[in-house]
Amino acid sequence: MKRSTVLGTLFTSLFLAGSLSPVFAGSSEMPRVGALAPDFTLKDQDGKSVTLSAYRGKDLVILYFYPKDETPGCTREACTFRDDLSWYKTSGVEVLGVSVDDVTSHNKFAGNHSLNFRILSDADKTVTKGYGVLGFLGLASRTTFVIDKQGVIRAVFTNVKVDGHSAELQKAIGGLLTKT
Repeated sequence: MKRSTVLGTLFTSLFLAGSLSPVFAGSSEMPRVGALAPDFTLKDQDGKSVTLSAYRGKDLVILYFYPKDETPGCTREACTFRDDLSWYKTSGVEVLGVSVDDVTSHNKFAGNHSLNFRILSDADKTVTKGYGVLGFLGLASRTTFVIDKQGVIRAVFTNVKVDGHSAELQKAIGGLLTKT
């Protein structure tokens, strides 16, 4: 096997496991803290339409982008949100995951891991590009946006490390909830 093929395979494996972050290429600029979150409508794992602006009035929305269903890092991240969902719900926080996988893939992923929150399919990559998180592999970069009840981005977490991310979010959200 050629050295470049081995390195490419290694890089892809590390990226999908959550150990590396992608380099952005040709994607839109990422919305900043204080900006209105770009609205969208996507299908969830059950094929139902989800519109971000429909969540206005909720205390906070976690909108997290992840690279690919059924990969080690993405599975750990989703399962951590699943396991911590009661804390988020009690705090008035909605969790929405987004990747470029299709609805069928999301349905299997959610079923295989008993995911109890919505994961959204951005198969045409429009939303991922619009949020500036489309990586050069054509997958979403592991990035999390925290959006308030007016639809304003209150926090952005880039180059997310899977392990400890939910705890990091809970700490940040606790501070945001006391300010609102």
